[in-house]
Amino acid sequence: MLKSMEKLKVFHVTDQLGNKLSDESLIHYIKQALCPGRKGAGSESVRTCLGRLVGPRDVVVEHTALEMTGSDRPGLLSDISAVLVELGCQVVAAEAWTHNGRAACIIYITDAATGGAISDGARLAHVEEQLENVVGAHHLVAGNAGGGGGAVERRVRVAGPTESRTHTERRLHQLMFTDRDYEEATKVRKTKTDVSIESWREKGYSVLNVRCRDRPKLLFDTVCTLTDMEYVVFHAAISSRGSLAVQEYYIRHVDGCTLDTESERRRVTQCLIAAVERRVSHGLRLDVCTNNRVGLLSDITRVFRENGLSVSRAEISTRGDTAVGTFFVTDASGNEADHKTVESVSKEMGGTVLVINNSPTWVPTKPRSSAAASTSTEDRPRFSLGSLLWSQLERLSSNFGSIRS
Repeated sequence: MLKSMEKLKVFHVTDQLGNKLSDESLIHYIKQALCPGRKGAGSESVRTCLGRLVGPRDVVVEHTALEMTGSDRPGLLSDISAVLVELGCQVVAAEAWTHNGRAACIIYITDAATGGAISDGARLAHVEEQLENVVGAHHLVAGNAGGGGGAVERRVRVAGPTESRTHTERRLHQLMFTDRDYEEATKVRKTKTDVSIESWREKGYSVLNVRCRDRPKLLFDTVCTLTDMEYVVFHAAISSRGSLAVQEYYIRHVDGCTLDTESERRRVTQCLIAAVERRVSHGLRLDVCTNNRVGLLSDITRVFRENGLSVSRAEISTRGDTAVGTFFVTDASGNEADHKTVESVSKEMGGTVLVINNSPTWVPTKPRSSAAASTSTEDRPRFSLGSLLWSQLERLSSNFGSIRS
């Protein structure tokens, strides 16, 4: 019984609107995806209640992947996509993040002429070289603007189709972590993410608490970051109340050590704040649905650029003859974009464009009572989510098995 309890993981989940799951096909997909040993696990896509597709498209294994990191600047995505068109490449999916003056994107491409993956080594090397020139453009200016005067690192990597490819969003976290986007995160602007680390010497754990605004994929972002930093989670308690999410982790490093030094704690704190805020969307949201064609991403981003708009985050995918994308845009200075400009751009792009103003990335569940609504969740005193569970289970075991990520 104790052995089974050590492996028990309980998740209370809702759909994207905060409601109980009722779609049997989605429930079946989740069960299949959580048990990869089952035949056909996760082999088909499922459409969620908001019309989004969930499925294997998150890891595009049959296409050539381009990974890029560097200094963020207005028009960067436009320059990249324009070069790809010139090189005879067609974008089938892409995702781009910006954070703390840095940018990372992963673009999946095919040969525009054949529609298949690009396997010629010489051609891939040429694509990589040309993109390196684009990502490296203006990097000296960006470096001087930061006050350091040193070289700003940028990186372009082309990878052919592979079955072992990492999930796209997790790979973006890894790219930005390697790019050290977290180093000045707490100094650039005041953060709404609170991270604290305490020691529980009696059990040999470090207790990590994260308090921030709730949103989809928050747990994914924090757990992936801890795993990539080589920390093992032995126990976790996660809760969301209204717009607030509280996460509590009992962790050790893979070598069995806890977070004992101030420098290590500061680094973990900075990295988790960055992991939470990389996905936070800044600017107006534009949802685009139009006919797919070669050069579509280049045309859309060119329209943004010509109208003085900058892309802070983007997600693009294609399904047959249809292309869908979500873009968060600001003005060239990173401030709120002018509404008239955005409306003009949406008309110029063609297709179906939905402009969403100040749309939250997460629609919280309504409070259970008026009394709950009158009390701000953020103002409530700190509490330990894990303490209740520990008090019940500690008498049964002096240790917990690790949660393998």
